[in-house]
Amino acid sequence: MEGLQPLPLSHDGEALEGYVARPEGKGPFPTVIIYHSGAGLKPFECDKAKAVAKLGYLGVVADMFGLGARDSQPGDQSHYQKLRAREGLLRQRVVAWFDRIAALPDADAARIGAFGFCMGGACVLELARSGRDAKAVVSYHGTLTTHDAAKKGHVKPVIAAYCGLDDPYAPADTIDALRKELSAAEAEYHIVEFAKVAHSFTNPEMDGQMPGLAYDAVADAVSWAGTLALFETRLRG
Repeated sequence: MEGLQPLPLSHDGEALEGYVARPEGKGPFPTVIIYHSGAGLKPFECDKAKAVAKLGYLGVVADMFGLGARDSQPGDQSHYQKLRAREGLLRQRVVAWFDRIAALPDADAARIGAFGFCMGGACVLELARSGRDAKAVVSYHGTLTTHDAAKKGHVKPVIAAYCGLDDPYAPADTIDALRKELSAAEAEYHIVEFAKVAHSFTNPEMDGQMPGLAYDAVADAVSWAGTLALFETRLRG
């Protein structure tokens, strides 16, 4: 991807390649990991890495599927289903990326946050459930269910989940279940619900690509502003 440095990772026999956007100045930098949607790693996530790099963060896009999945289309769920087919594999790959990125010379391992879209939202929640020492994670229209619920006292980052109430891939009952799960785990969290907002509300390119997908400018702007405020306080405060 133009303007980014490739970052390889081998996990469970899969050759993965993420990308790094480096801010100006001398590191180590507070670091933000971006997890892509079920449509695969696209320029959308790389643009987000560049955006946070301009704000002084080391922006790193994690590749969850591998180079062979770069041409996947929105309706192709085969790569996501492969990750979900084996219990625990998604979380293991999420954590493998976290550990890889935390070890980068330019990354401040004590100040790492993450956000993700759709499947990437599931990824950041799995990161929080894993017990890794992230400071803040943000899920946008993420899949909220898990094979292994968060455990009491085990969740370290503050969690933000931005959810559309017309999202067929994260229905209201799963939002309620996440709230109960995180409360039982005594996690610090906030859940923002947008009425009349569907799935993929952050990405104009996904508008109408599948049933239940629609961009929403207000939800996009509000969730992004909340993310930046959270990172400013938790990664730099």
